[in-house]
This record gives sequence, C-alpha cells and structure tokens, in this order.
Amino acid sequence: MAITETTAQTPWEPPLAGTEEGAVLGALERLRATFRYKVDGLDADGLATRIGASSLTLGGLLKHLAANEDHKFSVKLSGAPMEPVWDDNGWDESDDWEFESAAGDAPARLFALYDAAVARSRASLAVFLDGGGLDQPAHVSDAEGNHANVRRLVLDMVEEYGRHTGQADLLREAVDGRVGEDPPPGWQPVSGAWTWPGR
Repeated sequence: MAITETTAQTPWEPPLAGTEEGAVLGALERLRATFRYKVDGLDADGLATRIGASSLTLGGLLKHLAANEDHKFSVKLSGAPMEPVWDDNGWDESDDWEFESAAGDAPARLFALYDAAVARSRASLAVFLDGGGLDQPAHVSDAEGNHANVRRLVLDMVEEYGRHTGQADLLREAVDGRVGEDPPPGWQPVSGAWTWPGR
C-alpha cells in the first residue's frame, strides 16, 4: 500500500489527485511531517519553552502525540495492548502525565518515543488496510457495541495533529523564530530516527 505519492524534495506531500485512502493517509503524513519539522533540532531548553500562562511545551507535545499514535493504532485499531515503553506511566495519577513528565525526559528520549511510535503506527495501519481498506471495522466500539471504522480513527488522528501542530507553530516561533506551513523542500530531520513512509 502506498501511503503517499512523493517526490524526493517533498516526501510529505499528499497525492495531488489520489484515491480516498491516499488522500486521507496523505493528510495525516503531511501533518506528522509538519509537526516533526516544528520540534526538530531542539535541545532541552527549546523543548521546555512555554508561552504566557500555558504549561504546554513542544516536549510535552512530542510525548503526547507518541502516546496517541500507539493508543490509536494499537489499542483502538486492533485491540493490541500499549507498547511496553508506556508501562511505567503515571496516567492513574494524572490524565496529563505525558505532558507533565516530558520535562524530565532528555530530548533524545522524546524524539525516540515519537519516531518509534509513528513507525509502529504506519506498520500497523498498513497491515490493517491491506486486509480491507478504510471501511472495515476497528476494534474500538461505543457503549452499544457499534465499532468505529478505520477511516474514523485516521481522521481522529488528523484532527489531533491539526490542533497540536497549530500549538507547535506558536511554540517553535517563540523558541527561535522558525515558521512555515510545511517543511521547506529537501528538509531532513537532524534529531531522532524519523523516516519517510515506504523508506
């Protein structure tokens, strides 16, 4: 399954006139790349930068989106448990544990958590989609037993990234002035182990 039609200079670009699956997954990949661009190359101080009265940080967003990737495309998609990397979490004490605890994590750990979670999500989703596409039911259901389909999970993740990438725009600009809707052509991450889909 090809997630996006890409070029060497802009591998995050969704297909110009693709299928529904290509467009939906392409939108998610573009948001992932834009978010990753917003956090890339920062040290502990940059990842801990706050604006005004908000406690939100880029490090907190990295950890939050990593947890969301694993939860959405393991627990909700197929019923698989969360990855062991999340075993020592503090969610019983705080729903915002990933945001709060990120301040104690080294940048390399935060990038590793996020990049690995995205890689796992891509792999899980590709296997699932090869078995039936966006219309097939996912594991997660409502109180009446109605299952969400895969399309709903992917679009929920697009919404999650849309909100947090907008927040990341403001935070990164406050750190060093980096702005931009998308990464510039040819951009390659300098931190972590990020890879493009299909590579």
